[in-house]
Amino acid sequence: MKRKKLSMLSLAIAATMVFAVGCGTKDSKDKSSSGDAEYAVILKTQNMDFWVKMKEGIEDKAKELGIEVDIQAAQSEEDTEGQLKIMENMVSSGNYKAIGVAPLSPVNLIPGIVQANEKGIYVMNIDEKVDMDQLKAQGGSVIGFATTDNQAVGRNGAQYIIDNVPAGSEVAIIEGKAGNASGEDRRDGAKKAFEEAGLNVVASLPADWDRQKALDIATSYIQQYPNLKAIYCANDGMALGAVQALQNTDNIGKILVVGTDGDKEAVDSIEQGLLSATVAQDPAAIGAASLEAMVEAVKNKAEISSDAEVKTIPIDSKLIKKD
Repeated sequence: MKRKKLSMLSLAIAATMVFAVGCGTKDSKDKSSSGDAEYAVILKTQNMDFWVKMKEGIEDKAKELGIEVDIQAAQSEEDTEGQLKIMENMVSSGNYKAIGVAPLSPVNLIPGIVQANEKGIYVMNIDEKVDMDQLKAQGGSVIGFATTDNQAVGRNGAQYIIDNVPAGSEVAIIEGKAGNASGEDRRDGAKKAFEEAGLNVVASLPADWDRQKALDIATSYIQQYPNLKAIYCANDGMALGAVQALQNTDNIGKILVVGTDGDKEAVDSIEQGLLSATVAQDPAAIGAASLEAMVEAVKNKAEISSDAEVKTIPIDSKLIKKD
């Protein structure tokens, strides 16, 4: 494939955060700085511990495989158009044989995926599932989907609460962003577990993955539901916002808060006796498995077809609580 300088690609997407990663020997690092990586990954953002860990997992796997990979990300989780622009520039550069994508929404990268497929570029779906029906309708495809079972994540978080509150207790959920598949799966998994255990889910509202919004929502929950016993949050940032609401209202130890992701700040909060627990994902393993699948697809010359089977690669999660 014809290669262009990485600096040209960076200029074309100056509105985004760019992370170029060179892996392997000294020579391969020099090649990466010249834009010779044949694999690329587009993450949601680099502003959260989860995505930093995923980037590190991709880097480590690239070193193990002796390949080079370019890692880029949008400026924020609201920057759907910017993320699509990154992908369109990657496709038009002609540099890459395979691109991994963690889309900001189920649909925002579909045009870029279709463009990639038309040029014979493999696309791997990471963490946030692409709307497969819409993708197929437009003639696009992905080779696989690596993610945590997010319904299981929600169930695991809910189970900790079920085990630690009285029967029939009032509980609430703070969701991620409306329409976000992983967040909705966590919400649904938690809600189903609560209902099956006979707990009363009094409220469930989205906070858009935002800590301040979660603080505000948790504060309103505390005010509206004086018998509230626990809050499940779809990520750790929101959980820490909920913890702040408990601190502000003198409810630490009276209301449980369980988060999701296993971020360092959340784990520290657990050790301090503030956050009750978090369901830790393994973003490094998700990233590593995704890159490995991309390399295998290129090696085996996998079929690019909207009718091809999409292989799901599930990555386990685990509950973290204070010992």
